[in-house]
Amino acid sequence: MSDCLFCKIINGEIPSTNVYTDEQVAAFRDINPAAPTHILIVPKKHIDSINLLTVDDEPLIGHLFFVAKQLAVQEGIAEPGYRLIINTNAEAGQTVFHIHLHLLGGRQLKAMG
Repeated sequence: MSDCLFCKIINGEIPSTNVYTDEQVAAFRDINPAAPTHILIVPKKHIDSINLLTVDDEPLIGHLFFVAKQLAVQEGIAEPGYRLIINTNAEAGQTVFHIHLHLLGGRQLKAMG
């Protein structure tokens, strides 16, 4: 998608602070962090939202979470704790319509329920 912010970051058209990349995903620091560690893990395949996943995407979504775990260890937040969030559509707070997993940590986070 030529107008997708995350596709442009993945393609190197927009600079980012990259922390991880492989054949399936890219991970970079959020430009407006909600916690001391705030990394976005983004599939290189453009998918607008979780609602548009197919059964073929299941391994990719699992890989997003595996990479998040690896990055939590790398960032030193695995043991104290971290949060993973995927917002789906506007009412949930999705502002970039390309699936992305937020990895948040580095401080005490408010309980969500």
